[in-house]
Amino acid sequence: MYTRILNLLYPQVCPFCGRISEQGICSVCKKKIIYAQEPRCMRCGKPLEKAEQEYCRDCTEHDAAYEQGRSVWLHREPVSDAIYRFKYGNKRNYGRIFAMEMAEHCGAQIRRWGVEEIIPIPLHPARKRKRGYNQAEILAEELGCLLHIPVRKDVLYRIRNTRPQKSLNDTERIRNLKGAFAVAGKEKVKAKVLIIDDIYTTGSTIRRCAKMLRLAGAEKVYFLTISIGQGL
Repeated sequence: MYTRILNLLYPQVCPFCGRISEQGICSVCKKKIIYAQEPRCMRCGKPLEKAEQEYCRDCTEHDAAYEQGRSVWLHREPVSDAIYRFKYGNKRNYGRIFAMEMAEHCGAQIRRWGVEEIIPIPLHPARKRKRGYNQAEILAEELGCLLHIPVRKDVLYRIRNTRPQKSLNDTERIRNLKGAFAVAGKEKVKAKVLIIDDIYTTGSTIRRCAKMLRLAGAEKVYFLTISIGQGL
């Protein structure tokens, strides 16, 4: 009864067009969004132009502490605008819809990976206070409920308030994240963990976090995001 009343007062809307949609994403927008699919990078999952390629440029040029990663959609309109509203426009209710898509399209892969814990990319406390929430935490908690996997927010911390990555080039991104993350000294993570974030671009943030989680005891680190940039 409580859920029915909430649905009447606050009906679910499509995160892409804003129209009321009981399914979450409306049928019209379903046709507009582009899902990440083959051919794609064997490590990060970025779509590739040629089927004979194994890795994208970023994965060829940089070593990664994570094993593999996947994303649901390509980071293009209307996905990019919806994620922006989710991230900066207080559209926290989008988190469950996005997590449902993650579970539907990547749940089988997560089970094959044998993930034991889900860990969201942390925000610096000052930025979280200003924004009011961490969108990666919302995604992680919703996905954890759907897949019955525990979520840990007491292991990985952002200890330096870095500049936004989107405004930096590749070299600046790497430099910007040095010393930005830390792990709790007394906390140990499971052997196989899944990092959750909203967007994967060059992978600098996830590579750095994966390295820290390996130091905390993780044997294998994977990642999952809502969207991903185009590979080369």
